[in-house]
Amino acid sequence: MRLYSGKVSAIATEVVRALLTSKDIEAEHPKEVEADITAVLNQYLVDEREVNDRAKEVLERTGKPQTEFNRVRSLVAEEKGIKVGDDALDHLLDQVVEMLMHSGNVDEVYVEDIELRRKMAVVFKKHMAADSALDADVRAQLKHVREGTREWEIEHARVLEQVKRRKGL
Repeated sequence: MRLYSGKVSAIATEVVRALLTSKDIEAEHPKEVEADITAVLNQYLVDEREVNDRAKEVLERTGKPQTEFNRVRSLVAEEKGIKVGDDALDHLLDQVVEMLMHSGNVDEVYVEDIELRRKMAVVFKKHMAADSALDADVRAQLKHVREGTREWEIEHARVLEQVKRRKGL
């Protein structure tokens, strides 16, 4: 699962609505809480971009093949103190819960962290699941290209951008 910048505000709005509706939190200014969540998610996107850039730089400098990208990316992310890939959801939930507990815009939190995470995870998964559908669309269009080659990387990036634009991501 992956977080897309086009989904950040929708996630923030839905999370706040869900937590307020179930009376898990109390906030006099819900839009401010949404802005806080948006800031957390946008910071993650910036950090993730830096990790990806650094991983690409390391691969180029060391001459390692593209197939090592995920391993190097995980190491760089660990060094930076964030989680990527399958662990990204847990990291994002941790960050948002931490923000809710310390935000001046949240008047009261009435449930345990685990309950907040459970309710927010549903929203995050719904919006972040677009990743697997995107990948399936892209792979369907790239059947003629051998995976792992430089041509695959170039074509994958190009087709992925086209599909994301078409789907509004």
